[in-house]
Amino acid sequence: MAFFDIFRKKQQTASDPQEAEKRQEELSAGLEKTKTGLFSKLARAVAGRSTVDADVLDDLEEVLITSDVGVDTTVKIIRRIKERVARDKYMNTSELQSILREEVAELLEQAQGSAENFGLDAREGEPYVVMVVGVNGAGKTTTIGKLAAQLTKAGRKVWIGAADTFRAAAIDQLKVWADRAGATMIRQEMGSDPASVAFDTLSSAKANGADVVLIDTAGRLHNKIGLMNELTKIRNVMSKVIPSAPHEVMLVLDGSTGQNAFEQARQFTQATQVTSLAITKLDGTAKGGVVIGISDQFRIPVRYIGIGEGIDHLRIFDRKEFVDALFGDEKN
Repeated sequence: MAFFDIFRKKQQTASDPQEAEKRQEELSAGLEKTKTGLFSKLARAVAGRSTVDADVLDDLEEVLITSDVGVDTTVKIIRRIKERVARDKYMNTSELQSILREEVAELLEQAQGSAENFGLDAREGEPYVVMVVGVNGAGKTTTIGKLAAQLTKAGRKVWIGAADTFRAAAIDQLKVWADRAGATMIRQEMGSDPASVAFDTLSSAKANGADVVLIDTAGRLHNKIGLMNELTKIRNVMSKVIPSAPHEVMLVLDGSTGQNAFEQARQFTQATQVTSLAITKLDGTAKGGVVIGISDQFRIPVRYIGIGEGIDHLRIFDRKEFVDALFGDEKN
């Protein structure tokens, strides 16, 4: 069972319309800078024009690229809109926002299509193991801490492995989060073998009936070969304790870095088998378009997005909620 199902089911079965509305308002507020930036550019692109023609599409292409959607995904969106224009012969610029909304929703649906297979290889009675990767400063440690807090609040026994042994600050910060969350943290001396920390964490978690294990890892990218070897070693060592571990390799990306997030995703997907994404710090940036582009280009499901400092502001990514927050509820 995927531990994320705890929250997904909670969201799906929420019967309080006020609570659902509150969640949507929080998400909309978290994406406000992205929304404002995108639609102010879009308004300028269609100002004084009545139909969607080649000039409008050229301007729309610039809007999407400068909103950090990414070149490849932008080209795909423009091509699909061109096909619609050719088919419909006449398209009013007032329709452009709803058309763009539909295309973005379709891309996200295709990219998130493998989401239902998440965690199916986890065996009943064994801890669910997540190896968390990402560059230093992306919000990796904070994401682990918030996940641990949410899981313990949901009644799960959580173990955290401090396998980023190259930074004392990372270990100390993780300890603060573990204590705050009520999770058990396994650590060794600074400079210890990260794979050894992972081995000890899984062994302890398995022996003590833990439900979830979150393994932090180093975020150095200056030596890609070294990173690849280190992550591979950690994976191999964990599988000696729990054969199917890790059940997830989650890459944490800082959404505020825009195109740099694409490069980080490229580097880490080359270094290890990334199976899910968490995109953080979306509330402080107008670069939220990276969610669309990264989802589309890497075809790796986005599991979480960060829209604020609070523990509850690390949210399960719901593509419909995201599109509604970005473009407005289609019923309105």
